[in-house]
Amino acid sequence: MTMYAALLRGINVGGSRKVPMGDLRTLLTGLGYDAVATYLQSGNAVFASDHGDEDSLAAEITAALQKHFGFTVDVLVRDHAYLEAVRADCPFPAAELEGKQLHVTYFSEQVAEDRFAGLDRSAFLPEEFRLGDRALYLYAPDGLGRSKLAEALAKPRLLKGLTATTRNWNTVVKMAELTSTGS
Repeated sequence: MTMYAALLRGINVGGSRKVPMGDLRTLLTGLGYDAVATYLQSGNAVFASDHGDEDSLAAEITAALQKHFGFTVDVLVRDHAYLEAVRADCPFPAAELEGKQLHVTYFSEQVAEDRFAGLDRSAFLPEEFRLGDRALYLYAPDGLGRSKLAEALAKPRLLKGLTATTRNWNTVVKMAELTSTGS
């Protein structure tokens, strides 16, 4: 069986689009997945499955969430090997930074550098970003909530046609760990 993480976008924020983690675990177990666990309240789950690929598993979870909760939730599913590669390929000195200074935005597909060509990166220093495999690494020394670069990167014109969801570095590391052990 392969271990996966399901990364749900935009739930349990500001009192809307509530998806209790107990309900999410029950829903994933009901889909036939094994070793189901959740992490925090922000839409991070791990599970084991021997059928499907990342896209078909994400579609299955999205449909089940829609049916159960009555609203659409974007879901990205990534296997352990991918999550570990994202962690290993970090272009910033993650060990030297606090987990809330470094973030990863996971994308539904690979993003080309030219998508961000119109963004004056020097205007946001010391904040920086780098692209990886279906991911964007963001260094925001004052945190995501105060980041002008994060605000600029979230513009609809830059994200058009993508599903994107962001996690702080502590969560990135934890999801890679949870998918390696299944617990």
